[in-house]
Amino acid sequence: MKRLLLLLLVAWLAGPPASHAQSPEALKALTGLAVDDGDKREAAVNALGTSRDPKWLAFLGALRDGNVYARTQGKTVEVVIGGAKSTRGDAELIEIASAYDRKPLGIVPVSSLTEIAADRRLRIAIKPFLDADETRAQLASPDAETRRGAAVKLGHQADAGAAAVVEAAIAREPVERVRHALREALALIRLAHGEAAVRILAAQSLGTLHSFDAMPALQTLAADAGASPAERDAARQAIRQIERWSLLVRTVETVFQGASLASILLLMALGLAIVFGLMGVINMAHGELMALGAYSTFVVQNVFRARWPEWFDAYFVVALPVSFVVAALVGVVLERGVIRRLYGRPLETLLLTWGASLIIQQGLRLWFGAANVDVSSPSWLSGGFALMTGLTLPFNRLFIIALAAVSVAGMYWLLFRTDRGLAIRAVTQNRGMSSCLGVRAGVVDAVTFGLGAGLAGLAGAALTQVGNVGPSLGQNYIVDSFMVVVTGGVGKLAGTILAAAGIGGLNKGIEPALGAVFAKVAILVAVMIFLQRRPAGLFATRGRSAEA
Repeated sequence: MKRLLLLLLVAWLAGPPASHAQSPEALKALTGLAVDDGDKREAAVNALGTSRDPKWLAFLGALRDGNVYARTQGKTVEVVIGGAKSTRGDAELIEIASAYDRKPLGIVPVSSLTEIAADRRLRIAIKPFLDADETRAQLASPDAETRRGAAVKLGHQADAGAAAVVEAAIAREPVERVRHALREALALIRLAHGEAAVRILAAQSLGTLHSFDAMPALQTLAADAGASPAERDAARQAIRQIERWSLLVRTVETVFQGASLASILLLMALGLAIVFGLMGVINMAHGELMALGAYSTFVVQNVFRARWPEWFDAYFVVALPVSFVVAALVGVVLERGVIRRLYGRPLETLLLTWGASLIIQQGLRLWFGAANVDVSSPSWLSGGFALMTGLTLPFNRLFIIALAAVSVAGMYWLLFRTDRGLAIRAVTQNRGMSSCLGVRAGVVDAVTFGLGAGLAGLAGAALTQVGNVGPSLGQNYIVDSFMVVVTGGVGKLAGTILAAAGIGGLNKGIEPALGAVFAKVAILVAVMIFLQRRPAGLFATRGRSAEA
C-alpha cells in the first residue's frame, strides 16, 4: 500500500498542473471564443497557443477542424469539444467533452449547441501554433529525413521557445546529417534572440557549419549599426567562411554534373560508335532506337505496377535487359531487311535510316500517344548521397555514371578479349580477306548492328530516370551522339570516351557563365574548329570506312 501511494504521488507530481484548465487566462480565452467578435476570438487563440500546453494545442486543432461548440447553462457559456454523432428518432445527438482535458460530459442534442466556426482569420491565427507543435513532434520521428526537415523548418522559424527542444534533440540524435541540421537550427535561433555574446558564438557556429540558410541573417547583422563591432566582425567572418565553402561546393558540383553529362553522352554515343565507326553506316534511326528502349522501360513499369506491385522497385532491373533486347531485335531486322544491301553507299543508308526513324517515331505516337509518358524511379534510385554540406549527389545520376562505366568495360571485353570481337575487328579492317578465312561477314554485320542498337536501347532506359519520355526523345540527342563519335575518332572506343568527357565537362563548365543555349552553341563552334585542325578526330580512323 505504501508503494502504491508513493507511485500515485510521483505520478501526480510529474503530471501537468491542473491550474492550466482553471486559470483565469484560460477561462477568459474560452469565453472570448464564444462571442461574435473577431478581435477577441483571435486574442483568445493567441492566449491559448502561447501557453504551449499540449492539451490547449490539441484544443486549437479541434477548433480548426470545426469540432468546438458552445452551450449555455443558465447565465454561463461553456465551451466543449464535439465527438461522434448519432441519431435517435428525429433528433441528432453528439458526444461532448471538456475543452482542456477532454473529460466526457455525456451525449446531448446537436440543437442544444452552437458551433464555434473557425473562419479564415481564425485559421490563420491557429496555423503557426499547430505548425510549430507538429514540427517539434517530428523531431521524434523514426525517419531521419523527417527529423532533418523539422530541424530546417525550426531554424527558418527561429522561435526562441524551440531552443530547449532542439538542444534535447541534438543530445539524442544518432544521424550526423540530422545533427548538423539541428545545430544549425539552434545557432539560427540564438542568432535571432540571444544576447550579444550569444550572437557572436552563434555567428561563429554558423560559419563553421557552412550554413547557406544563415546568409540573410548574417548579412543583416553585419550591416546592423546598432550591433557591437565584435558582432559585426563575427558575422563578416562567418559570411567569408560560407562564401569560400560555397565556391568549393559549386566546383565539385560542376565536376559531377560534367561527369554525369559525359556519361549520358557516352551511353548515347557508344552504340553509334559501333554502327557508324566499325560498320560505316550513318544510322539516323539511332535516336529512335533509344526511344524504343525508353518506351520498353515504360511498358515494363506498367506491367510490374499492375501485376506485381509489391515488387515494383525491381522493375528497372528487368527493364534494362528488356530495353537492350527490344532495340537489338529491331536493329537486326533493320540491318537484315535493307541496310545489308547498301553497304559502301553512305548517302543511301543515311536516307534509309532517316526514313526508318520517321516510321518508328510515328509508330510510337500511334501506339503510346503524342504526349510524354511518366516513368517513375524505383525507391533505390530516389534521393541522393550527401557528399558534403550543401551538396547531394542524386542516386539516378550516380547510377548512370556506373552504367556507362560497366557498358564501356563490357564493350572493351567483347571487342578485344573474345573471338566474336576478333571477328568484328577483322571484318571491319578487311571484309574480303575475312570472308576468305571463313568468317561469316553477314552474321558479323547483323550481330554488330544489333549490338549497337541494343546499346542505344540501354541508353534510352537510363535516360528515363533523368528526362521526359516521348516519341521525339531521340531527336534531342542524335546530334550530340554524332558529335561525340566524330570528335573522338570514328570507330575508336578510347576516343569516344575522351570526347564524351571533354564535351560534357566543357559544357557544364561554361554553362553557368553563358547559359544552356549559348553553351551548346559554344561547344558546337569549338568542335567545328577542332575538326578543322584534326579532321580524323582525336584518333585516326582505320578500317572499312577509311578505305571508302
